[in-house]
Formats: sequence, C-alpha cells, structure tokens
Amino acid sequence: MQIAVVTLFPEFVQSAVQVGVLGRAVERERVSIKAITPRDFADDPRRTVDDRPYGGGPGMVLKVEPVKLALRAAREVLPKGSRCVYLGADGVPLTQRKVIELRELPGLILLAGRYEGVDERLLSEVDETISIGDYVLSGGELPALVLIDAVVRTLPGVLGDEESAQQDSFMNGLLDWPHYTRPEEFEGIKVPEVLLGGNHEAIRRWRLKQALGRTWLRRPELLEHRALTVEERLLLNEFKAEQK
Repeated sequence: MQIAVVTLFPEFVQSAVQVGVLGRAVERERVSIKAITPRDFADDPRRTVDDRPYGGGPGMVLKVEPVKLALRAAREVLPKGSRCVYLGADGVPLTQRKVIELRELPGLILLAGRYEGVDERLLSEVDETISIGDYVLSGGELPALVLIDAVVRTLPGVLGDEESAQQDSFMNGLLDWPHYTRPEEFEGIKVPEVLLGGNHEAIRRWRLKQALGRTWLRRPELLEHRALTVEERLLLNEFKAEQK
C-alpha cells in the first residue's frame, strides 16, 4: 500500500512512521509513506501557504493554490484508484469498519489541515472527510497518523502474529477481553483460573463472555448495532447475572 500525507510538517510525519509497527511495515515494504508539503508549491519567496479568512475572524486558513498543487502531485505518484481523505472535525467517524474499507485501497492521500482549516474550495479535490473524534487538535497530522497506524496494522505480514489484528477490539464489533501474563498472582489478585487450565473451549467461551460484558458495561451502543448469536446472548446474560 502507498500513502502520501499532505502536511505543513513533513518531518513530524516522517519521524513518527520510523518506529514501532509502522517502522517495521516500512522496512518490510508492506507500505510506503511519504510526506508532501504545500510549501514546495507556494509561488512567493516566503513560501506562504495561509492567509486571513474572508469575512474576518481569528486564525488563518490554508490557501487553495499550494495545497491543490500538493494534492495533485500526490495523485501523480500514487497508484490509480487511490482515495484522498481530509482529516476534519466534520467528517464521518473513523471506525474499524472504515479502516478495513481503506485497507483494500491501493493508496491513500491524507490531507492534514492546520489553523482554522482549509479553503472550502479544496474539498473538490477530496473524496471524503474523516474525523477521529469530537474534539479539537492543533492540526491534522496526529489524526492522519492515527488513521495510518490503524490501517497499516491490518495489512498482511505487518504484525508478527497474523491473529493479533483479527483479535483487536472492534474487529468483531466488540471490545477486547481482559489479558493477563506472568506473574500468576500480583498483590493478591490472581489470573482467572480458566486461563490456567488449558481447556481451549472454556477459554474461548470465557473470552467471548468478557468481551460481551465489557462492551455492555463500557460501550453499550455497540451492542445495539450487532446481531447476537444464541451463544452470545446466553453468555451476556451470564455476565449480567454475575455482576449482580
């Protein structure tokens, strides 16, 4: 997969994708990530990319010309069929379902805004707008990196264990179950007995019950959009009874 980030701070993006899962994915050539700055397309000696908004008000707005040229330069180096995404507060929420949809694309162009945002006329160059949450950040670089990390970790060959991504929270519409490792007991709290017995079917049922229960406790709205199987309903009812 090929990804291009149009940003005023290319060094920020490039440094972030050199470590951890993203860094290994780049090394293994599972993904290529490059940053393109609109400043390279500004037509004045100061490389100006922003200006005051028409109508007045605080802050600055990213200018049409340099950003549009940067987006078009990104399209030229990415494969046909790539999608252009603007990271904005008014976009559709980023969900695991959206992540899987984006993973199937040959390439992604991510537009990271700054200041008060981008000139509205730039959105004709964008295929969709995505938000990572109902809060305000200083720019679109962090949301772009969140999206990149979420997508890249699902690509084949990126994680050491292919099952890791499949068992992440939200992959099956539920939150993840609790995890434990050594020591077996810490400050009087023991690892659940079922995880120590080696009964794989019992472990599977316990994990599913905990995932259902945790989702019910913390994100009940997720269950409203998920058709539960007979087994899942039974396990969720067991969990609720245990809470009482």
